[in-house]
Amino acid sequence: MLLDLREIIEVPGKRIGFDRDIESDNLVFDSVKVFLSPLHAEGSVYNEAGVLRLSGEARADLLCICDRCGEEFESEKVTKLDAVITEEPSDDDPELFILHDDGIDLDEVVSTCFILDMETKFLCREDCRGICPGCGVDLNKGTCTCKKQIDPRFAVLEQLLDKD
Repeated sequence: MLLDLREIIEVPGKRIGFDRDIESDNLVFDSVKVFLSPLHAEGSVYNEAGVLRLSGEARADLLCICDRCGEEFESEKVTKLDAVITEEPSDDDPELFILHDDGIDLDEVVSTCFILDMETKFLCREDCRGICPGCGVDLNKGTCTCKKQIDPRFAVLEQLLDKD
């Protein structure tokens, strides 16, 4: 959606608000199975001494897959929006968003901020113990039945031990 900014471009202190759902079809993450609610963004664009700034918040409910144990879990993702909008592209600052025909593509700005703020590892809980690499037991639900493996680098030292 193109957010028209004509009325604030030349007026310092002026503000335009937004409150809308953003298309999430192009937002694909390995550990996010599905968006349970639309990506919703609300906030405003304001002219701060001639500089256009977008601020606000984006949020969505997600169905994720834990990167350690593989269980599905629900999570709410909240991203703070803070972006600078400019008329001239800059190679020095790739986080600037370009004004097009006195407007800004709100979907692009919100999607970019949401992607940049996404976690690199999704965990069902902070203390998730994961899956045993030997027997495949979910260590959050039970105990492992594997015999403790000796590190192959220390196998030679085991021969020095007296095994009476």
